[in-house]
Amino acid sequence: MERSNPLCRLFKVDLPLVQAGMIWCSGWRLASAVSNAGGLGIIGSGSMYPEVLREHVRKCKAATDKPFAVNVPMLYPDIDEHMATIIEEEVPIVFTSAGNPSTWTRMLKDHGRTVVHVVSSVKFARKAVDAGVDAVVAEGFEAGGHNGREETTTLVLVPMVREAIDVPLIAAGGIGTGRAMLAAMVLGADGVQLGSRFVCSEESSAHPAFKQRVVAAGEGETVLTLKELAPVRLIRNPFFQQVQEAYARCATTEQLKEVLGRARAKRGMFEGDLDEGELEIGQVSGQLRDILPAATIVRQVMDEYRSARKELLDAPRFHA
Repeated sequence: MERSNPLCRLFKVDLPLVQAGMIWCSGWRLASAVSNAGGLGIIGSGSMYPEVLREHVRKCKAATDKPFAVNVPMLYPDIDEHMATIIEEEVPIVFTSAGNPSTWTRMLKDHGRTVVHVVSSVKFARKAVDAGVDAVVAEGFEAGGHNGREETTTLVLVPMVREAIDVPLIAAGGIGTGRAMLAAMVLGADGVQLGSRFVCSEESSAHPAFKQRVVAAGEGETVLTLKELAPVRLIRNPFFQQVQEAYARCATTEQLKEVLGRARAKRGMFEGDLDEGELEIGQVSGQLRDILPAATIVRQVMDEYRSARKELLDAPRFHA
């Protein structure tokens, strides 16, 4: 364990590397694989019925003796049941997102849980710390899935949040390599969270067709849209074109909801409908070229991080 790292001490893990809790992509197989590799794996509960989350937690506990977490979007309709499962099944770490952290943080802390909240602005980072969270994820505009309305990039957001808070800080958004991890750490992060890179892992529960579409994506193929509902970064596809046509017609919020319909994310990412589904992924998809075991991804990122750090320290241009 890198005991000098506050995030490693907080989570009791070996590496300051977190796998994002992504709907339809991060079940127990991925979470346990990342935790076994020394990082922090997360089960994404936002797409799970309460009984399904309980099953994933139990299978994750059977597959690893290392710490893991559950991510809970605050907008989840049966959040009371998810929180009850987290307490009853003794999940040690909880990541909350997409809502007010003060709603559940105190209860979770009273039950001895470590609580982390995901934010997209300095304002919400301060609110999370005021609510009593143990750490904050600062997620930039580059990230996939649901995103902040401010469109603040990770490069700008991380140092601003670092100035504003004194709890451990995790950088997210646009990070898929060890060099990007080093950059985030130089900006003030204590660790990083990777989402898109782990979507393209063998253990990810994403549909194989979606994984292949992600690794085939090039620069500029993702766009942040639907800000009137909940901002989401998507790969351009026929469904995205329907959204664009709705905007061209000056569609109302209600009309946009009709275009979106139900279960679009499940249809795209879990069922592999590349035409009519939501294909949520980050800008870093343009860098991804392969589907690898999660442990290999962890090892490659950390090896590149250490190599880049040494290169930076040894480079003559940094010794003026």
